[in-house]
Amino acid sequence: MTRQAAPRPAPAPAEVSPAGTERVRLWDPMLRVYHWLLAGLVILNWCLGKFGPDSMSLHFWCGYAIAALLVFRVVWGIAGPRSARFSNFVTGPRGIVGYGRGLFRREPSYWPGHNPLGALSVIAMLVVLAAQVGAGLISDPDDFVNVGPLADKVSGATSSAAVGWHHFGADVILILVILHVGMIAYYRIWKREDLVAPMITGWKTVRRDDRDDRDGRSRP
Repeated sequence: MTRQAAPRPAPAPAEVSPAGTERVRLWDPMLRVYHWLLAGLVILNWCLGKFGPDSMSLHFWCGYAIAALLVFRVVWGIAGPRSARFSNFVTGPRGIVGYGRGLFRREPSYWPGHNPLGALSVIAMLVVLAAQVGAGLISDPDDFVNVGPLADKVSGATSSAAVGWHHFGADVILILVILHVGMIAYYRIWKREDLVAPMITGWKTVRRDDRDDRDGRSRP
């Protein structure tokens, strides 16, 4: 009597994108490394500024690293890959209002890159961080120890006022970070869209028609 071989288990189905969407490589490695380095340095430097130690040497060095990352982001926003360029995601009021109409729908946006509201967050964070670095460089606090390296390049009144600007900037950064994390949680819970994984893996599910338009290809 011939023994029959046991049937093989069926292979697991491949991940299928919802109709009208496709999974694409969106965020390049350089942008992803920049994002997580900046996030870590901003959190570390905020904690150093609020809780010490009294010597702010490490705080200064983190500030220099943040400044270097900001310069990189500006260059990458001009000459980097398409999805990283400012021209690809910064829109005017009309685009922001149009996107905002669907913000409360309980469905993923499948937006191919930074959506118009996310673009505002990117620009706001870059501007505030640049101002914060600038204020730190010219600050001259009363302790005569943690003096910014460029404090002697401005007037005494300006370097003294910069201390207050720097403290105010820290509060603004905290608000922006809370809003950023809050929106990520909102998208994950309400809109069922994970914005964190794409910034780790680089892959994101996007609407095919939007991708066609942005890549200059005609719709089918």
